[in-house]
Amino acid sequence: MKTSLKKSALAVVIISSLGGVCTQAQAAAFALQEQSASGLGNAFAGGAAEGADASSMFANPATLSQRKSKQVISAMHIATPSMTFHHERSQPAFNQPLGNEGGDSGSANFLGNFYVALPINDRWTAGLGMGTPFGLETDYNNTWAGRYLALRSAVKTLNVNPAVSFKATEQLSLGIGVNWQYVHAIFTSAVNYSAALASAAQSAAAAGRLPPDMLPAILGATGGLDSISKVKGHNNAWGWNAGLLYEFDPSTRVGLSYRSEVKHKVNGTVTFNHPSLGNVPAALAPIVGGIADGVNNALHDGKIHADITLPQNANLSFFRQVTPKLDLMADIQWTGWSSLKELTFIRNEGSVLQSTPEWFKNTWRVSLGGNYRFNERWLMRAGVAYDQSPVRDTYRTPRLPDVDRYWISLGGQYAINPQMHIDAGFTYLFGKKAPIRDNGGNPQANGALDGYYKNYATVASVQFTYTF
Repeated sequence: MKTSLKKSALAVVIISSLGGVCTQAQAAAFALQEQSASGLGNAFAGGAAEGADASSMFANPATLSQRKSKQVISAMHIATPSMTFHHERSQPAFNQPLGNEGGDSGSANFLGNFYVALPINDRWTAGLGMGTPFGLETDYNNTWAGRYLALRSAVKTLNVNPAVSFKATEQLSLGIGVNWQYVHAIFTSAVNYSAALASAAQSAAAAGRLPPDMLPAILGATGGLDSISKVKGHNNAWGWNAGLLYEFDPSTRVGLSYRSEVKHKVNGTVTFNHPSLGNVPAALAPIVGGIADGVNNALHDGKIHADITLPQNANLSFFRQVTPKLDLMADIQWTGWSSLKELTFIRNEGSVLQSTPEWFKNTWRVSLGGNYRFNERWLMRAGVAYDQSPVRDTYRTPRLPDVDRYWISLGGQYAINPQMHIDAGFTYLFGKKAPIRDNGGNPQANGALDGYYKNYATVASVQFTYTF
């Protein structure tokens, strides 16, 4: 990757050393399908058409028209991704050891959803949904080879979605909603403090402020030093969603829905935890201390901001009750990730902290699923899906080492009584190896991460539904 910064040699090293602080800060652009346990069981196939319960309002607000009674839903999910890096031709940063492979960067995450549906009359139904449509958690150890590109990435969102549906005819229903969305993110990485000191010392020697023959001693005394940087920010913004549901007959229906972009203007801070220089020989300490003061002034804490647009998507779903026991469904979803071409974080005083090209591509997700009713109490679900990643091989980074995935899902429902249901679902997601060639635009400061990732994930969900 290449930055767009045009500064002095010292500033270039310092800013490039930030590397992963801002690289893939759009990790929140990793969409989370996990919006219900009932949908997870069949890989969310037919989500905009089935209307199994009030949770389907997330996929299509027009499905609220399927609710004839008041309904409340609470769902909980645990997602356990595994992302392990494997070296091939990685190179160490200047004056630093290479480091290890980082361990498993995946972290278990708990997600929750809440829905309520309130029929108003024969034509109108109101609803409210709350959930997490975007999120990511990756965490590497502090001595891994890609520490200058990424350590910890944590993105959390909350989406509150009031909506209403209108039954225009016996066959056609329309729905519309608004979305209030909150995002909070934290990104940490190491900074090659040794490279920054070396660059400052070389600049001082070139300007005649430092004897050149002192450079080897300074480099030897300041090797292996890292600073830790943290970028954190938050914002809330508004979007909207709409959909329609068409019933050809009581057993067959098609749903079409759209969810808008949400444009966030993130405000936050960047902070640095600089290393101690206690191991520098006493004879060099005053000189190195003065150089370090200049580096610390360049790597200073401050306020930052960024514009981040989370993508739009459209969904087309089909549902068919083949027999009283068997349902079949299919789904195709398009997501407009190409709106994320680059990510730029800017200090509030006007200078660019980091600008990283992303060039996400638009993606498709297709799924097939089915339900089988054993009796009035027990229902089984199953589904498969193919889910494209927006990440191109050329621009993959350790904050989001994503790759195209396949879903295998199973689930079921137990009816305690006609008013109370418990749903559960489980999904295994897997993909091919994900190659990575990343140096953050400056291999001297960041090293070169060269290898591949092996990724998989499991998601387990449980849901309680009460119908009044």
